[in-house]
Amino acid sequence: MEVKVTKIQNNSKNCIVCGLDNSLGLKAHFYETENGCVIAVCEGKEEHQSYPNRMHGGVICALLDETVGRAIQIGNPQAWGVTGDLKIKYRKPVPLGEKIFCVGKVTRDSSRIFIAKGFVEDEEGNLLAECEATYFKASVNTITGTNDFEQTEWFFDEKTPQYTSFDIKNMNFFDKV
Repeated sequence: MEVKVTKIQNNSKNCIVCGLDNSLGLKAHFYETENGCVIAVCEGKEEHQSYPNRMHGGVICALLDETVGRAIQIGNPQAWGVTGDLKIKYRKPVPLGEKIFCVGKVTRDSSRIFIAKGFVEDEEGNLLAECEATYFKASVNTITGTNDFEQTEWFFDEKTPQYTSFDIKNMNFFDKV
């Protein structure tokens, strides 16, 4: 299913998933889409390996956690979440050195928590992993223990690859919600 990009989300400096200054990070870029999803685009490197040419399950978990957690910021960029519960199903090995797409969407939202689901697919549309997570809402100042995270660590990356749309094969995943 082709979905149009409506916004590019910020990156940070040191996050293991989106940190552009983290030499070991995934350096994922995040895009909001017209259907209320966040899509992360990245490519695993040798540093993210478990078995040869396969991404470590913990790295996959971090990518899913960040992507589905960011979905709450669609329409509310000041919303932040802290993971309370995360359940993952690993379907197929996630390859290194190939572009992958991680898609997340909020499925329930209340004043104090939100629930989101997500999945990882490769360029051929193979479903590689999926998750469901519960997050507690909190201010970024409470989460980081500082008042300047958004000014010093959270920024729009001018070098973010410019996509106008994505052809996500497993978008019907969210129809099961």
